[in-house]
Amino acid sequence: VQLQASGGGLVQPGGSLRVSCVASGFTLDSYAKGWFRQAPGKEREWVSCISSSDGSTYYADSVKGRFTISRDNAKNTVYLQMNSLKPEDTAVYYCAAGSWCGLDVDTYDYWGQGTQVTVSS
Repeated sequence: VQLQASGGGLVQPGGSLRVSCVASGFTLDSYAKGWFRQAPGKEREWVSCISSSDGSTYYADSVKGRFTISRDNAKNTVYLQMNSLKPEDTAVYYCAAGSWCGLDVDTYDYWGQGTQVTVSS
């Protein structure tokens, strides 16, 4: 059972980036799929989630209107499209799978290894 995140990188403020998370060893769509991020010296914070039941999506206020979470069941993959990026979005982004779309890290059973997103000019 594994989640593999990818797609991070360096982008200028106002730019866009899409991070991906592919699951192996289990069917990702059976789980709620979340994205978290952790900046240096800060706690891991919830960013977004997409439910397994009806595909409802949820966003932190700090990213609402700029980020979009989506899934591709055929590819066993969840994505996070990030637009209008700001320097404060700089963090390691983690994907996670759990029973429901909770805001707490303890809600999630499986975690990816993280991918670095840096927003800087």
